[in-house]
Amino acid sequence: MNERIDRKMYRRKRKRKKRKIILLCFSIIILVFLLGASYVYFQYQAGLEKSANNSVILDQKVEFNGAELKKGITNVLLLGTDARGKEISRTDTIMVAQYNSDNNEVKILSIMRDSYVDIPGHGSQKINAAYAFGGPELLRKTLKENFDMDIQYYSLVDFKGFSSIIDEVFPDGVEMDIEKEMVKGINPPLHPGMQKLDGDQLLSYVRFRKDSESDFGRVRRQQEVLKLLTDEMTDVKGVMKIPKTLGIIKPFIKTNIKTSQVLSIATSVLGEKNKNIESMRIPLDHTYTDEYYDGVGLVLDLDVSENKKAIKDFLSE
Repeated sequence: MNERIDRKMYRRKRKRKKRKIILLCFSIIILVFLLGASYVYFQYQAGLEKSANNSVILDQKVEFNGAELKKGITNVLLLGTDARGKEISRTDTIMVAQYNSDNNEVKILSIMRDSYVDIPGHGSQKINAAYAFGGPELLRKTLKENFDMDIQYYSLVDFKGFSSIIDEVFPDGVEMDIEKEMVKGINPPLHPGMQKLDGDQLLSYVRFRKDSESDFGRVRRQQEVLKLLTDEMTDVKGVMKIPKTLGIIKPFIKTNIKTSQVLSIATSVLGEKNKNIESMRIPLDHTYTDEYYDGVGLVLDLDVSENKKAIKDFLSE
């Protein structure tokens, strides 16, 4: 009888001890989550405060009727420009970034700004004129009409934000091998050789086009730098800086992507080392001719069907 009571008491003690362990583990998990959430919030706010006084993107209403989200696929229209007061200019950089959550794959599609396409309601023009005529929404429609691309989100980035981000995330600079003298049309100028570039210098590098490669060289350098920066961020220190980096960049962008969604994607992408980001440029080689049209100027006259097929093969659906 006493032995049975002892066994019952032993089992009760074990259950109480097990409950205490479970409760302790649960409490630790909650504490870690709260500490992590606090870190993200305060780092994000620190980034916002750091760049708040430098914000130049106007708080203007932007129309953008993004396509319906497809399972696992997110397409973002990335537009780079200089904010100059209320002036609406042609966008300097046109890219589509695709994130596939099923395989954590990232692809970058760059579209040459002088590509000659049909712009709905405006006839045939250089593709970067679509932004000047009707902002991100008209550019989205242009991509859909010419290349049958479905874009869910847009992100309009002021180049001044690029310099701030580089200086914050890479205080010692970004190591680049400058392949040639780059002086004309940029400030500061760059000289050949391996060197560490600060934000303004790296911006000069990705915007330089006053050479024989023209815009083709600029697009190549933009893709090169995007891949390099992604590689540089895929360590513990880089991933830990994501919240502050988002805070710094926020005043320099206009986007319809939620900050929480950007944070989630950035953490997934940058948390994986040795990530291979695929990239492609439109037009492809041998799928265009250099032409001149009155009222438009020099253009890249595309074989639209060939480039449309290439985009379909490159991007996931």
